[in-house]
Amino acid sequence: MNRGQYIAILLVIVAGGALLAVNLLSNDDQTTATQVSQPPTTADTQGPDPAPIEAAPIEAPPILDDSPGNLTDLDGWLQTDATEFAAFDGQVRVVQFWTFSCINCKRTLPNLIALYEKFQPQGLEVIGVHSPEFDFEKDPLAIQKAADELGVVWPIAIDSNKTNFRSWQPGSRFWPRTFVLDQNGKVRFDHIGEGAYDELNATVEHLIENGP
Repeated sequence: MNRGQYIAILLVIVAGGALLAVNLLSNDDQTTATQVSQPPTTADTQGPDPAPIEAAPIEAPPILDDSPGNLTDLDGWLQTDATEFAAFDGQVRVVQFWTFSCINCKRTLPNLIALYEKFQPQGLEVIGVHSPEFDFEKDPLAIQKAADELGVVWPIAIDSNKTNFRSWQPGSRFWPRTFVLDQNGKVRFDHIGEGAYDELNATVEHLIENGP
């Protein structure tokens, strides 16, 4: 091999190495670009924050009676300094006609006790209108003794002659019968017998928190 051929071969090798280096640099650049180019984040692909879901308005209990009446011709009151029903005007009132030996009346008391404990500080008053079925239930001392034993701590109106028992329940009459009066004295709940505790409690809570 003469000197000219050797130089030509050397130039070919040098040129090939330079081409390989360019190729590698080009490949490295492409790889780096792929690594730097990140997919869009979740925040990038979401639209604006969704509007908050508004709660449905709570419906007020209906007015069942504009003027249920007063408590009159009573034989007195227990567990209160009040002397008339008007002393409780402006409050949410649960008025229950009951008698202490009535088993159905007794079964309503645990819920009434819990309801009174919860809402009495916020303006609830429970008034038990004691309308006796039997003569032995007319004795005020017996009524008070039964109230103590049953955990009844709210005012008791003594309706010995059942005057109000009849006037508030024209037609058929029942023990127990429970009414809820709003702050304006209108009936917003009326239930005969046991049960309907969720509705009773919800009615009281609505009136306490929202007014009549």
